[in-house]
Amino acid sequence: MNDRLRLRRSGHSSAAEQDPGPSPERGTARDGDPAAVTSAPAPGADRGPRLWRAMRTLAIASAQLLLIAAGVVVIGWVLGKLWVILLPIILGLLFATVLWPPTRFLRRHGWPPALAAAVVLLAALALFGGIIAAIAPSVADQVGELADQATGGLQEVQEWLSGPPFNLGEDQVGQAVDNAINSLQNNAQNIAGAALTGATAVGNGLINLVLALLLAFFFIKDGPRWVPWLSAQTGHRAAPHVAALSQKTWDTLSEFIRQQALVGFVDALFIGIGLWILDVPLVLPLAVLTFFGAFIPIIGAFVAGAFAVLIALVSEGFTTALIVLVIVLVVQQIEGNVLQPIIQGRGFNLHAAVVILAVTAGGSLAGITGAFLGVPVAALIAVIYRYVRDELDGRSPEIADDGTRPQVTGDVDGAEVVREQVTAPAPEGTGRPSQEGGGT
Repeated sequence: MNDRLRLRRSGHSSAAEQDPGPSPERGTARDGDPAAVTSAPAPGADRGPRLWRAMRTLAIASAQLLLIAAGVVVIGWVLGKLWVILLPIILGLLFATVLWPPTRFLRRHGWPPALAAAVVLLAALALFGGIIAAIAPSVADQVGELADQATGGLQEVQEWLSGPPFNLGEDQVGQAVDNAINSLQNNAQNIAGAALTGATAVGNGLINLVLALLLAFFFIKDGPRWVPWLSAQTGHRAAPHVAALSQKTWDTLSEFIRQQALVGFVDALFIGIGLWILDVPLVLPLAVLTFFGAFIPIIGAFVAGAFAVLIALVSEGFTTALIVLVIVLVVQQIEGNVLQPIIQGRGFNLHAAVVILAVTAGGSLAGITGAFLGVPVAALIAVIYRYVRDELDGRSPEIADDGTRPQVTGDVDGAEVVREQVTAPAPEGTGRPSQEGGGT
């Protein structure tokens, strides 16, 4: 009996050794149901502290982002309040980039700074006035003819709507025209208010233009003194960076004006020749509009081309308008795919998407003026971003391609910027990464 009991216990013991039970990884529910066991791992001892550290890091980063956003909003608000002052300054700088090369030429040949600046500025105004004087007679002579042609075109459209496939009766078309006239009459007060607002905007624009021209005169007269003065207002370590960044931003503005002027001239020349061959009226005004439209990249060319096609449609008919459209598209494709890469190179390059966004943002914030200034402002932001990035990477962006670095020297009587040689010049055809201005 004892042997049998011992035998049974021994059997149970060996069975327990052969079947240790459910795996600790799977576990078993209290009621013995293995389906209630989850496959998720058990929490580690460091999960809680790591979660708190991650939340603390996220909270700090969120607070920093909020502070940055608040700073951007405050800066935008301040710039908006100072826009009446900033706009003439920006326009004056752009005018100065155009007027400085001839002024520098005269100064190098012994002309006094004030006289050279005054002569160049007056010559530029005379040139612009001459262009307006040359355009005005042709516009005055042909506007009346275009109005008559537009009236005839509207009559043709009315006859076309009266026939198939629309088959609209003359009464319906006349009623639509009467409704449009009544709508204009009912909104006459709003239209008058908009016209008054437009006249006020034109007056403000003329005032800003006069201020910009006066500032441009002082910029080109005292231009070489600005960078030393600005650099002298900073510390010893910051002065070389201020001088280098000032030179880079000036070079970027000058590069933008030169490139867009060349692009606008090529577009205006070939589109004007096409319009002249097709006997489209207002050839010279449309060519001038195309030239100035080039200073609002992509959008300006589109608007100028649309005006050319519209006038060709009104004056010469659908076939001529279609030919003008083809000419505009071909010229713009050649300009965008052949001319732009040649004249831009590595020095100034903004992606087309960045250009469109800059023009759109500038236009929404400040109208036509903002659309005009959007791209150069975006280019300057890109220059500053590149400079800061290269400085953080230790690439010494203040050192130019010729191996020189700007230094501010002088005493209590005045300061000047000199270039000191620090490295060997970069081989021709290769550039320092920090010298790529304006591109993203």
